[in-house]
Amino acid sequence: MSRKRVTPAATPATAVLARAGVQHTVRAYDHDPDAVAAGLSYGEEAARALGVEPARVLKTLLAGVDGRLVVAVLPVDARLDLKALAAAVGGRRAQMADPVSAERATGYVVGGISPLGQRRRLPTVLEQDATRWPTVLVSAGRRGLDVELSPVDLVRLTAAVTAAITTRR
Repeated sequence: MSRKRVTPAATPATAVLARAGVQHTVRAYDHDPDAVAAGLSYGEEAARALGVEPARVLKTLLAGVDGRLVVAVLPVDARLDLKALAAAVGGRRAQMADPVSAERATGYVVGGISPLGQRRRLPTVLEQDATRWPTVLVSAGRRGLDVELSPVDLVRLTAAVTAAITTRR
């Protein structure tokens, strides 16, 4: 099956970075729908395609915490601890948001949800271990397109709090 080459173009996420004057690198790769169909996550696919440690590639998940949407940003090789996420935002109970709600709230499609440039600003929690890297990669707003930036800039631009919100697989 032939794959279409993704060319880096402006997305809401990259526009936020450009407006803020944040140093970043857009990293494109050929997204392979067959890899995801075979059981590889979008983030794991990105890590492999870009030759980056999975702990540096972050996925963006949405969860409902006590009835409000919250963004969790964590390494692709980790699992979200819903109780820890709820606690990080002062809530009691969390559950994963359904994909349609996540797409509607962010303006992005699943597999390409970026923590940057979402339709509306949502409370955001970044896994604290991600701050140990000089740079991390997050989706740039579509499948096959990531952006590499400092975790400090990611925290600042998303107004994120950092907390231990993961368990390793």
